[in-house]
Formats: sequence, C-alpha cells, structure tokens
Amino acid sequence: DIVIVQDADLEYSVDDYPTILEPFLHYGANVVYGSRFMGNRPHRILYFWHYLANQFLTFLSNLYTNLNLTDMETGCKAFDGKLIRTLATSLESTRFGFEPEITARVSRVPNLKLFEVGISYSGRTYQEGKKVSFLDGIYATYAILRYNLF
Repeated sequence: DIVIVQDADLEYSVDDYPTILEPFLHYGANVVYGSRFMGNRPHRILYFWHYLANQFLTFLSNLYTNLNLTDMETGCKAFDGKLIRTLATSLESTRFGFEPEITARVSRVPNLKLFEVGISYSGRTYQEGKKVSFLDGIYATYAILRYNLF
C-alpha cells in the first residue's frame, strides 16, 4: 500500500496523484516527493522571499542528508505504507518541522529508493490564508539541524 501525505491548504492538486504514484508502480520507489521546481506543470508565482527561503532550507537539508532534492519543503509526498508506519512511530514534529524531520529520517533508510517528480502548485497569498512566517523558517532550520545532528 501507498500513503500520500498532502497539505490540506488546496495549493496542491489531486490531479498530480498519477504522477506521484508512477515511480512506485514502475520503478520500485519507496518514497516520492512532489517538487514545485521540476517539470512543466503549472505554477502560480508568488513571493520571491518564500522561494529563496525554500531553496536555502532544501540546500541545508541536502547538505546534512546527502540527498539531492529540489523541494524538501513540498507539501505533497508519498510513502510505502509499511515504511511510513515504521517512521511514524518516532515522529515528533508538527507544522513546519515535519518536512525536515521526515526527510532526515527517510535519508537514513537502508536501500532507499527516493524519487522526485514535478507537480503543479497554486500558492496562496496571505489574504487567501497562507500562514507561513519568518519564524517558521527559523524553526525549520532548527529542525534540520536537530534531526540530522542529534
């Protein structure tokens, strides 16, 4: 079985599920990250500083995990059911610490088959309900360090 984890804020589309599932069905994936920065799917362009912060957080995470992700902070991920149930027993983070923690834990899985696929993205404005703040970026940085170094 496969478990898809997706933010409930309507920025990601269920129409991308076939793309997310393809690496499981054809390449033996056990984890798939949807990337807002790959492929030719539609993207609503919004805030430069959010993009820059995402690139920094992804770089920092890649530095410690030895992965080569383009979008560690994606809100659309899929996992082999058995794997995510095993990892879920030790997860501690909520909110914006979840992505750094799950990425750190996934990076330590033996024989990991992690794929990244391009997905669409329709980002919201703060007026439309976007909640992320500068402090969330600070916490995500802390989470990257915490779950990779300790």
